[in-house]
Amino acid sequence: MVIDTMMQYFILLVYQILQTLNKLTLLAIESSCDDTSVAILQDGKVLSNCVASQDAHRLYGGVVPELASRAHLENIIPTVLLALEKARVSKQDLDAVAVTRGPGLLGSLIVGVTFAKSFALALDLPLIEVNHMQAHVLAHFAEAPYPRFPFLCLTVSGGHTQIVLIKDHLDMEVLGSTIDDAAGEAFDKTGKILGLDYPAGPIIDKLAKQGQARYTFTKPKVGELEFSFSGLKTNILQFLKKEVSKNPDFVKENVEDICASVQQTIVDILMEKLEIAARKHNITEVAIAGGVSANSGLRSALETRGAALGWNTYIPAFQFCTDNAGMIAVAAKYKYEKGEFSDQSMKPITRWAF
Repeated sequence: MVIDTMMQYFILLVYQILQTLNKLTLLAIESSCDDTSVAILQDGKVLSNCVASQDAHRLYGGVVPELASRAHLENIIPTVLLALEKARVSKQDLDAVAVTRGPGLLGSLIVGVTFAKSFALALDLPLIEVNHMQAHVLAHFAEAPYPRFPFLCLTVSGGHTQIVLIKDHLDMEVLGSTIDDAAGEAFDKTGKILGLDYPAGPIIDKLAKQGQARYTFTKPKVGELEFSFSGLKTNILQFLKKEVSKNPDFVKENVEDICASVQQTIVDILMEKLEIAARKHNITEVAIAGGVSANSGLRSALETRGAALGWNTYIPAFQFCTDNAGMIAVAAKYKYEKGEFSDQSMKPITRWAF
């Protein structure tokens, strides 16, 4: 009996060791804009997702590319060390290094790509390049529940607004995108007009909860699944100039209602296009992603419309909405499994369609 028990214990121990040896462990780096982020993924689970943010840009009302790249240089090594420490993983445990190749700011991307290439070369590890926008979509596979294929994903950020048809983890088709400005940019530019701090999106979201959407703004008429927000920004500016000419304190006295009206207009534009795409492609699995997917108005609208139309809706956890390396790690996992690796000749791409 003792021998049998010892044998069972030995078999279990060997199994656990083999399981550990078979765990895929990735280090991922994201530096496409102004956040330096490093994540560790092991066995499909994000163990750490560290982000070093940059506050200097608030002084300028937007990201200053040169300041961003310099801050990445300062933050990259401390953030890598912190991610490894939080995940309780050593460099020797890593199986591959992943990095955002693009799209993004060139100076910011250069820091992340150069470090990733050097890190991978020093440790003799395979290198995986990741498309930032694909990673936003694949953030939905960082935590359950996962969408079923095919599904639609509305990816909305400061630089991009797209409706994407996802047929498989690495098989995606952009059905429609913005022809000028992105939704996130519309939030930030509106905030600047209103005198709000940068980034204005979260501030507008907070103020909107305290107001009523009682002002009407333009909804640009463009292609069936295309977006345009430049006209909306102009309409908001003209409206405010007109009202301030009659009452200099108009913005101060009505800022909550203005924010609620602007947010409602942007959300309506996004949801109307998403519904058209869902009906056209007969899809009921619908998701949102990107920095603007953290907006409470958009999240609520997706759930409400989804319930009315019989959709299964998916919204990432907040840590996977904004730019983060966790989503880069998830995307890299699927590329690793398919053997899609890069080499030391890989260079950043500021614009990278998929």
